[in-house]
Amino acid sequence: MVRELEPDNATDVVLEIGAGRSVAATSPGMSSNSPAPVPAQSGMQPGLSGAAISGSPRTGEVTPIKPAAPRAQMSRRVEVEGSLQHQSHLVVNYTFDNFVEGKSNQLALAAARQVAENPGDSYNPLFLYGGVGLGKTHLMHAVGNALKVHNPQAKVVYLHSERFVADMVKALQLNAITDFKRYYRSVDALLIDDIQFFAKKDRSQEEFFHTFNALLEGGQQMILTCDRYPKEIDGLEERLKSRFGWGLTVAVEPPELETRVAILMKKATQARIDLSPEAAFFIAQRIRSNVRELEGALKRVIASAHFTGRPIDIDLIKESLKDLLALQDRQVSMDNIQRTAAEYYKIKVADMMSRRRSRSVARPRQVAMALAKELTNHSLPEIGDSFGGRDHTTVLHACRKIKELRETNSDIREDYKNLLRSLTT
Repeated sequence: MVRELEPDNATDVVLEIGAGRSVAATSPGMSSNSPAPVPAQSGMQPGLSGAAISGSPRTGEVTPIKPAAPRAQMSRRVEVEGSLQHQSHLVVNYTFDNFVEGKSNQLALAAARQVAENPGDSYNPLFLYGGVGLGKTHLMHAVGNALKVHNPQAKVVYLHSERFVADMVKALQLNAITDFKRYYRSVDALLIDDIQFFAKKDRSQEEFFHTFNALLEGGQQMILTCDRYPKEIDGLEERLKSRFGWGLTVAVEPPELETRVAILMKKATQARIDLSPEAAFFIAQRIRSNVRELEGALKRVIASAHFTGRPIDIDLIKESLKDLLALQDRQVSMDNIQRTAAEYYKIKVADMMSRRRSRSVARPRQVAMALAKELTNHSLPEIGDSFGGRDHTTVLHACRKIKELRETNSDIREDYKNLLRSLTT
């Protein structure tokens, strides 16, 4: 709600917190019953509409401000009328139909589809975590878009965690925290990206904690994403980490080779470009980090073909991506990691591939897997395949175990540091 102004303050204020600013129009320049100026939209994606902060109804337009009371009165009130409006900020092109399924994202996709069919019921919250450019945001938007298709009136709101923090700060500055709470707790589905940015922001965590509880109690769906396993986020309150575990937490891994090829072929089809399976396979073999880099590489190849008039073949790809390919060649290989770890622990590489579970073999294998996860762009399934065809969950367990031991066991910490130095210098 817009608060009372002191009599000496001759301004009529229209609050637009969502656009990240307040707009003031000075009275002498316009009569007090002139229409208030409508703030221009900024490039930022607002989490809050101005109506959410005004606290009074709004119809989508700012109506004329009522004439000010005589200056003899102790105060004057500025009123902005309208309705509480939720802007979804969903990317319409992010749907389930154009999401490429693979081993690395199979569980996350299945969970997202289930949430889209039964919001607030199946998995609440749904927590997706993994590195950048792997499809977490795509899946989040796909759920939001599906919810809007099923119910066009549904209040589905997507935003980045930094937007939530900025909105809260602005609401505190304007003494409008009640409207902030009302806005975020009245949604049908709240989708928040990159919640690791809440770390070490105590006031934001406090407010999000209460919003989380309110939505959960109301059966409203929440989907959250993060760049790491939630319990590994330093600076995040334990009670929040505990709440995140109430629903379903799913990892989204870097795509394996077959999925990377499928992504390239699908993107080429969408762009109406003739890309042979051999060309897609060559790119997919060399660009392994994430989907974003894969798509970026394809765009460079397409642009090169367009400007030169040449067909997309292996030679054109090598020329177009020579800097990226050179970078990939300089990265540590899986074979080198296995060989170096085996020599360090005085075992055979074949032992790492074997099914032996003795401590003298299992621990070096786990260390090598953790090093492979840190130093290469291979997905967990690919790392598992390189260690005797093990499942990706085995690799994930190994990585978490070694991370834990490095914090508590000085021998493992020293071993890991020595191997890391040997492999990167």
